[in-house]
Amino acid sequence: MPPFTTRPEIKGTFGAVTSTHWLASSVGMAILEKGGNAFDAAVAAGFVLQVVEPHLNGPGGEVPIIAMRHDDDAPRVICGQGVTPAKATLGAFETLGLRMVPGTGLLPAVVPGAFDAWMLLLRDYGTLSLEEVLTPAIGYAEFGFPLLSRAVSSIIPVIDFFKQEWPSSAEQWLVNGEAPRAEALFRSPRIGATYRRILSEAQMAGTDRQAQIERAREVFYKGFVAEAIDTFYRQPVMDSTGEKHAGFLTGDDLARWSATVEPTVSYRYHGVEVHKAGPWTQGPVFLQQLALLKDTDFSAFGPQSPEFVHRVAEAAKLAFADREAWYGDGGQTVAIETLLSDDYNRARRQLIGERASMEIRPGLEGEAHIASIMALAGSEPTIGPGGGEPTFAPLPSVEGDTVHLDIVDRFGNMVSATPSGGWLQSSPSVPGLGFSISTRAQMTWLTPGLASSLMPGRRPRTTLTPTLVTRDGRPYLALGSPGGDQQDQWSLTTLLRILHYGFDLQRAIDAPQFQIRHFPASFHPRESVLGRLLIEGRFSQPTLEALRERGHDVALQDDWALGRVCAVAHYDDMVHAGASARHMQGYAVGR
Repeated sequence: MPPFTTRPEIKGTFGAVTSTHWLASSVGMAILEKGGNAFDAAVAAGFVLQVVEPHLNGPGGEVPIIAMRHDDDAPRVICGQGVTPAKATLGAFETLGLRMVPGTGLLPAVVPGAFDAWMLLLRDYGTLSLEEVLTPAIGYAEFGFPLLSRAVSSIIPVIDFFKQEWPSSAEQWLVNGEAPRAEALFRSPRIGATYRRILSEAQMAGTDRQAQIERAREVFYKGFVAEAIDTFYRQPVMDSTGEKHAGFLTGDDLARWSATVEPTVSYRYHGVEVHKAGPWTQGPVFLQQLALLKDTDFSAFGPQSPEFVHRVAEAAKLAFADREAWYGDGGQTVAIETLLSDDYNRARRQLIGERASMEIRPGLEGEAHIASIMALAGSEPTIGPGGGEPTFAPLPSVEGDTVHLDIVDRFGNMVSATPSGGWLQSSPSVPGLGFSISTRAQMTWLTPGLASSLMPGRRPRTTLTPTLVTRDGRPYLALGSPGGDQQDQWSLTTLLRILHYGFDLQRAIDAPQFQIRHFPASFHPRESVLGRLLIEGRFSQPTLEALRERGHDVALQDDWALGRVCAVAHYDDMVHAGASARHMQGYAVGR
């Protein structure tokens, strides 16, 4: 008997789509059936995710995308991470008396980057029209979709807050002044109207496909969308500091920004090349973990053994320490090539011992940076409705608050994307538009001289981190997960089980997961717990006891609590796909 999995690995020859919501996966597959390629399908599915998972992403959010045509020489990154406003300076926050960027409200806003990134993917990689990829999302917004119970759970704690402080959000997300009913049909007519107007104005550019896409970009970043944001962000609203503040974001910030295309950062490991976005994301931390594990003899122990968990967890501690000290879009950084070099990692591996480390140990004399960060991490309380990722009490503590999609078509074109931001509960809905704006600037520090210090016009170091793997220069595997700081832990464990233990996609995704909380979180209030190891209850008691004996602070979680990994692959002349059963909403489809 083959090992039990929650569902079969999808296999076929035509195409495969996986995402964190079954409706987005279905739409992506429908686009493939219509004759679109993987990139068309990704754009359509990405817009649907904005509508059907509004507590995890939205039209005002961001997305990094890794795309590769079947005959490209290498994948490319499309950066849909918007930058901090020109007026968001260290001095401006000091004037407000703040030591940290708050997690909610208008102050942590950045330019919403998702729309432009999807437009670039559609223009340069896709084949279908703007209308064809936008129509499914408009349809769900106007005619309704079953609202996830977790979305409703995100609204319930903030009903009174919405009514009193964010009336535009109350108008958008409440039904007759109450929370919507879980799993009942829910509509977002304002979002539908916004996208319908963008489409209408874009079609005024004529029948040329590219001209329409360019016009849509202009409408969003220089037209009525930017104007509505500019007007609203001048008005003070309550945020997680317990006070009302106006925002720094302006229409000029939107007009000056556009998505960009750049090379990936990659690392060769066990016969494949793993590609990530650059250090403006946490993506290279995945590669650093691989570099630290490069000489590990995984055949000497099993994929659920205490040795496997210990080795992976200790490598993660070292890699994430470097993330804290050196990753960012400006300021004092070191070359990623240095952090991935054999000499550097040969020395770093010697720090992995038989006992769990209780220190945050960056390399290259990064201790002073860590000391500055730890002096602030967790130092400011959150007042009112939560901060950070969209998790408000009484929601359970679940690290998985964004969305993800991976798609491969019959030609071997492949794309991986991790949209997030613009959470309905993180900032007030912009009147007339129906959606919230990203609060990603909370990932910056208000201490000068750090790699991730706040700098106007720079990208905050995002946790969003899709993965694309090539083999012999061709697209082989794409995977990713929601989960903030955990994304490059859950995805890494999944890949290790595929490469070293021969698991198929679904078995690797279903296997018990774990994660560390050893470093300052990327989300307000930026807390850390040294030595903390969260682990699913499906690990054996002997494994749990062995980890405790090694000194890990083991925090036992529910059996299916950690990770929402999605993955597609292309090999043996077939497409393959899998999706996590955790949260009971992700799905892979294909034929």
